[in-house]
Amino acid sequence: MANLFRTFSIGLVVVASGLQAGTFAQTTSPGGWLTPDWGMPAITTATRKPAPRRNLEGTWAPFGRFGGGTQAGGVQAKPNNGRPENQLPYTPFGLALYKSHKALEGADAVKPADGNDPRNLCEPLGMPRTNHYNLGLTQIFQDDHKVAVLYQYDNRWRVIWTDGRQLPTLVDGGVELGGELREQRLFGYSVGRWVDDYTFEARTIGTMSEDRAWLDSTGRPISDQVRVTETFKRIGLDEMEWSETIDDPKVYSKPWETMKFTMRLHDPRTDIMEYYCSPIDQANYNKVFANTVSK
Repeated sequence: MANLFRTFSIGLVVVASGLQAGTFAQTTSPGGWLTPDWGMPAITTATRKPAPRRNLEGTWAPFGRFGGGTQAGGVQAKPNNGRPENQLPYTPFGLALYKSHKALEGADAVKPADGNDPRNLCEPLGMPRTNHYNLGLTQIFQDDHKVAVLYQYDNRWRVIWTDGRQLPTLVDGGVELGGELREQRLFGYSVGRWVDDYTFEARTIGTMSEDRAWLDSTGRPISDQVRVTETFKRIGLDEMEWSETIDDPKVYSKPWETMKFTMRLHDPRTDIMEYYCSPIDQANYNKVFANTVSK
């Protein structure tokens, strides 16, 4: 029973929603809808095609087995499994904050009835946790002014500005922008630039405070002082490496890398099933399972 909630995840829609994905190798149902084929062969030197210049557009998902982007056990690069190599460089404040979180996954998981994860109230995940929660089919669009990232979970999206604007100045409780104090945002304020023709760097600040957001599903914390740096590196036509580093001096004593996924390009015609957190479904789940699932 210990893994039941991890498999079930949030609400009663996850099992169904996790079944939709697509690749260039597709099968078509009688109704004409594309269905997933997770048997994509690895790309070799001989089969790799060159990537387009300064372009991230497409429908992407982590390469490998289905569910590779779930990260139920913690961020991909540092799972919360109790091993010494995955211990994080907490500040005293950060460690106390972590211990106050009652997560349903990870080394210190509690029963669902005892959890205090904001996700379980269907609160928006925000940035950067949205990168660490069921990172499935992710659509990226861009124009001359911005890159838009559309996430499958909860139908959320964010904008990374590429029009030359500077990041705001991070201040307590928000950011300063054009001489004005502006609000904290669930997905923060993001700007990006092309490091070279195939490498795009995005920086984000101004996210929500630690009482509103977690880093991952195992209760690792994050604060509104975090600076998130993402790198999207096109390896070839069908491949992209997506990595992320966080610098949060309030919670961690040094910056550290949270993930590095090899993403594969999927068929843009794929029908992406809705995947959301429903308060009604969550309440139904709690009635059935919350007091029965144990570690």
